[in-house]
Amino acid sequence: MDGVPPDRTLLSAARRRADRARLAQEVLDVLVIGGGVTGAGAALDAASRGLTVGLLEARDWASGTSSRSSKLIHGGLRYLEQFAFPLVQEALRERSRLVRTIAPHLVSPLPFLLPLTSPVWQRAYFGAGVALYDVLGAAFGADRGIPGHRHLSRRATLAAFPGLRREAVRGAIRYWDAQVDDARHTLAVVRTAAGYGARVLSSARVVGLLRDGDGPDAAVVGARVADLVDGSSFEVRARSVIAATGVWSDDVGEMLGESAPSLKVRASKGVHLVVRRDAIDGGTDVPADGLILRTATSVLFVIPWGGHWIIGTTDTPWRLDRAHPAACSADIDYLLQQVNRVLTRPLTADRVVGVYAGLRPLLAGESDETSRLSREHAVVSPVPGLVLVAGGKYTTYRVMAEDAVDAAAAALPGVPPSRTAHLPLVGAHRWGEVAGSAGQLADEHDLDASVVQRLLRRHGDRVGDVLELVRRDPALGEPLAGAGAYLTAEVVHAVAAEGALHLDDVLTRRTRVSIETPHRGVDSAPAVADL
Repeated sequence: MDGVPPDRTLLSAARRRADRARLAQEVLDVLVIGGGVTGAGAALDAASRGLTVGLLEARDWASGTSSRSSKLIHGGLRYLEQFAFPLVQEALRERSRLVRTIAPHLVSPLPFLLPLTSPVWQRAYFGAGVALYDVLGAAFGADRGIPGHRHLSRRATLAAFPGLRREAVRGAIRYWDAQVDDARHTLAVVRTAAGYGARVLSSARVVGLLRDGDGPDAAVVGARVADLVDGSSFEVRARSVIAATGVWSDDVGEMLGESAPSLKVRASKGVHLVVRRDAIDGGTDVPADGLILRTATSVLFVIPWGGHWIIGTTDTPWRLDRAHPAACSADIDYLLQQVNRVLTRPLTADRVVGVYAGLRPLLAGESDETSRLSREHAVVSPVPGLVLVAGGKYTTYRVMAEDAVDAAAAALPGVPPSRTAHLPLVGAHRWGEVAGSAGQLADEHDLDASVVQRLLRRHGDRVGDVLELVRRDPALGEPLAGAGAYLTAEVVHAVAAEGALHLDDVLTRRTRVSIETPHRGVDSAPAVADL
C-alpha cells in the first residue's frame, strides 16, 4: 500500500456514507458478499489488481466464523496422518508469508508441546511427523522466523510446563506454529482493501441476486441489499459476484432458485473455553508453551492468550441457528475432561471465564463425521457472473481469495495476477521500525510499557493513531471500565477508524472484553456506550 494515504484505510462514519452512495451508483467489476476473512481477502485481492470492488457484510466484519477460531495460523500437523501433504504444504507457505510479510504485527510464532505417553514408539512416530512438518515449512523460508522442533525429556517437559502431571507424560516434542487475533486480522484485511479503493459496507444484508433474464442460466449481474443502519434498500450492479459466505452458502443457492450451486457446505461447531492464566501452571517461558493433546477423534489445544488460556476445540455437526451457535454443558464437560487428563490441578467449570462457539464451513463428503470432512476449499461458478468459494481454513484464506478472484476475473479482459502474497496489511509496513519501541512510546505518552506493547501487537505501525487520541485527551489513556487491559482510547478508535457500529462490535471483536471477563462485557457496556 505504498503511496496510499493512511486515511484511505479509515472505516469512519463518513467513509460508510460515501461507500454506500457509490455502491448504488456504480457498476463494479467485482462485488463480494461476505465480510469474513475469505470475503475480505477476495476484496483486497481484486482491489489490489486495480479492479473496482464492493464488499458487503450483513453484520460486522468477522462476526461469524472468522472471529471464533482457535486463533492459530498453522499447517495442520494432524493432517499429515491423513497424508494430506499438499494441504499442509499450502498452509505452511501461507503461515510463512503472514509471519514475515503480510501481518507480522498480528501473527506471532508460538511454541507447542506435544506430550508423549509412551517411551519409544511415540517419540519415533511423532518425531518423524514433526520433522516432516519442519521440512515442509522450511521449504518456504519459514525457518527464518519459526524455530525447528526439539525433543524434550520428562524433566525438561515438566520444567517448561509444570502444570502437567508427572505420570501423564514421558517427555514431549516442542514444535512451533503461530497465533493470530483473528477478528483484528480480518479487520486489517478489510481496511487494506478499503485503502486500495474497495467500497466496504457492514450491516448491509444481501436479500437477493440481480439476474440478466428469467431463465435458470441467466447471468448474475448484482445484488439487492438492505441497509440495516437506516432501513433503506438499494441495488448494486457488478460484472461479477463472489459469494464467500461460509456456512451461509446454502442461502445463496436459495437466491438462485433452480440454479442450485454445485457444492455443499456443512457446519461443524467448534467450542472454546477461556480461563485465566493462573488456572493452569504453564511455566515462565516467553513466549509460553501451548499444548496439543491427542483425543479419541481429533486433537485438543491449550493455547496461551495474553492473560488467559484458550482450550479447544470440539468438532460436532450443527443444524440450528447459524448466526448464534451455542455451547452446551456437554461441550464444556468434554473439554474439561480432556484437558484434566494431563493437569495436576484439574479445572472446574467455575474457573471458566468465557466460552465462545463458532461454525466451520466444511465441504460435505460421503462421511457424516465432520472431523473427517475436507478442510480443502472449492471454487465453483453455478451460473455466469457468480462465483462461490467455500471450505478451507483460516490460515489459507489468501489462497481461497486468489482462486475466487481468478475465477471471477476470467471474463474480464486484461486483469493482472494476484499480488497479495507479498502485500503487507495495515500496520505491517514499518513493523520492523516500531516493534521494539514500546518503552519509548510509553514514556512519551505516560503509559505503562506493557500497555503500549499490547497496542503495538494490535495496531502495528498505526499505533500512533491510538496514542494521538491519548495525547489530545489524556482521559482516553485511562483503563476501560470493567476491562482494565484496554484503554478507553481504543473504543473511540474502534468507532472512528475501525467501522464499529454497535456495542457488540467493540466488546467482542475490536476488543475481546466479552470472552476475557466474567461479566462478558456487561460491566463495560455503559462506558462504551457513553464513549
